Amino acid sequence: MAYQFENVKLEKGMYGHSGRSFTKVLETLDPSENYKGTAYENLDAFQRQLKRFDIHVKGAGSDMVEKFFHTAESSVLFPEFVSRVVRQGMESDILPDITATVTNFDGMDYRSIASVPTEEEKELKRVEEGASIPTTSIRTQENLVRLHKRGRMLVASYEAIRFQRLDLFSVTLRQIGAYIARMHLKDAVDVLTNGDGNDNAADRYTVGTSPIGGTAGTLSYDALLDFWAQFDPYTMNTLLVPNDMMLAMLKLDEFQNPLTGLNFQGTGKLSTPMGAKLLRTAAVPAGTIIGLDKNYALEHICGSEIMVEYDKLIDRQLERAAITSISGFAKPYQEASKILTVS
Repeated sequence: MAYQFENVKLEKGMYGHSGRSFTKVLETLDPSENYKGTAYENLDAFQRQLKRFDIHVKGAGSDMVEKFFHTAESSVLFPEFVSRVVRQGMESDILPDITATVTNFDGMDYRSIASVPTEEEKELKRVEEGASIPTTSIRTQENLVRLHKRGRMLVASYEAIRFQRLDLFSVTLRQIGAYIARMHLKDAVDVLTNGDGNDNAADRYTVGTSPIGGTAGTLSYDALLDFWAQFDPYTMNTLLVPNDMMLAMLKLDEFQNPLTGLNFQGTGKLSTPMGAKLLRTAAVPAGTIIGLDKNYALEHICGSEIMVEYDKLIDRQLERAAITSISGFAKPYQEASKILTVS
């Protein structure tokens, strides 16, 4: 039985469509819905092309890099392979755990929206018969949110990698993805701390200074509770901490509760006794804790997916091939993130 994917003509121009990835272009030519009930039902259009050219990218029996370049058409698949593996490296990051929403945007300057209710507007008052319903105003931010291009340069000759297994080559690509994700996380932490340019920096608190109790320079459970109490009407459900603050928390008696320990030992995930998810990252300065309500604190604006210089990759000119991603961050609700300084 002949399948449609076996006759799709692959060419460089499939990467040049504005706002559409290579896979989306491929899906229009070879829709996945046509394969329901077949052996290819669980594969997308790109994976079916790998099957077509018998390219194995995973496991001990993975092919060598040069397998992509056996024909002119199969070489067109190589940039998409690189892009996908780099994205896998980015997915291991904690950014999705602190993002309320993701907005795809084609450009470099983005204007977000925000709602800044007064204390009276936060109250859901009873509406009497015939009375007007209280309003919540949503407006565009005064200043633009700038998106930044982050990336790494892939520096290698085709001769150096042609005989490398794709599974091993993928390790390097995933590391590139992890580097890019760290850069984006650093941008996100900067916006949570200092705002997105619209006068919405996070409120700062210091241990030992009202309303936070305790002794300056020392983290205590009481200080964490006082910090947690500042979030009403939001919920402090996520904590971003550097390595020194993570160690300080783990040494608190309250964090040595048997149930907390069992959860950490069983899942590798540590929750605070007040229910917040604890995330360690070097992007937060030492002696500082960022608390946030991840449902409202941060908007992730994606200016582009992972982009690779497909011409160079297809033509085997790998000496300096850029792998980039464009992203930015906005703060829809200023009060949904706060800073606690310990030392």
